[in-house]
Amino acid sequence: MMIIGCDFHPRFQQVAFIDQETGEYGELRLSHPEEAERFYRSLVGGQVRIGAEATGNFRWFRQLMQELGHEFLLGDPSAIRAASPRRQKTDKRDARHILNMLVEDRFPAVWQPPVENEDLRQLLLHRCRLVRFRARIKNQLDSMAKNEGLLSKRVWCAMRRKQIEELPLSGWNVERRKDLLFLLEELNRRIEPLDEAVLKAAEENPEARRLMTHPGVGPVVSLFYVLTIGDWQRFPRGKHVASYLGLIPAEESSSDKRRLGHISKQGNTLLRWLLVEAASKAQKYDPSWHRQYVRLSMNKHHGVAKVAIAHKLAVRLYWMLRSGQDYKQVMERGSHAGQSV
Repeated sequence: MMIIGCDFHPRFQQVAFIDQETGEYGELRLSHPEEAERFYRSLVGGQVRIGAEATGNFRWFRQLMQELGHEFLLGDPSAIRAASPRRQKTDKRDARHILNMLVEDRFPAVWQPPVENEDLRQLLLHRCRLVRFRARIKNQLDSMAKNEGLLSKRVWCAMRRKQIEELPLSGWNVERRKDLLFLLEELNRRIEPLDEAVLKAAEENPEARRLMTHPGVGPVVSLFYVLTIGDWQRFPRGKHVASYLGLIPAEESSSDKRRLGHISKQGNTLLRWLLVEAASKAQKYDPSWHRQYVRLSMNKHHGVAKVAIAHKLAVRLYWMLRSGQDYKQVMERGSHAGQSV
């Protein structure tokens, strides 16, 4: 087997490789994408294992490895760095370090979503970013209205928009309102087919369709949850899902002192944001969740309350996947606390 340690960068990669059959060892600096593609294509026909730190801008490389049939492993960057305590850090040292961990069978590989789901993930990512951009435009229009003394309890509605369009503005404020309303219309036009595509994909996915039975969980949240979690059997208990999504507090405890901080935010940022948004609606349909939401909102902050309910929602959605039951069946069955695979 040819084993390759790869220190990947957007413009190039530094590799250290060893052929276990011949004992040949070498180091190369490969520019992207020509030299890298030529090098890996020359290895077709043999058994190749490649290890690299999890990073961004590598989708083309992962697709190339799948096309060539090479085994491609992504490693946890923090675990890789912790295994090398030296203060000297270079690209060559990093490639050698990754190679050594692969050879010694201690490479901290992380789960990778299937390549066939990449298109759906891009659809959800594109749709959510456009929705966030649309919300920013609505906030700007609402701010213009407030500057003119036009207040409203709701941030945005049809009547609110009509009031903004009728505001007696002058100068560049007129042009600004005109451009913002044009952008708002254009975004609405572009988001509509994306919503239809997400709904169709969610209805075709049995697990996402099951999660949609939960109040407050729509096609976007359910489909992105399924794609991000992947195989639910990777997680022995619900608390591991919450930890994976970064919804548990950071902790720095020692001896008899326990110190808890804000949530770790070590998971998927977009899914965590979607769960927090869905929690605001989900808590209205569960009396115990609503009581906790109100108590935390009054004693701490409404943001803390949303995150707490998002934690509970993430665990319940995991339980629905694991039990194969919809929302009504799970609620009739009762609490799932303390149960594990």
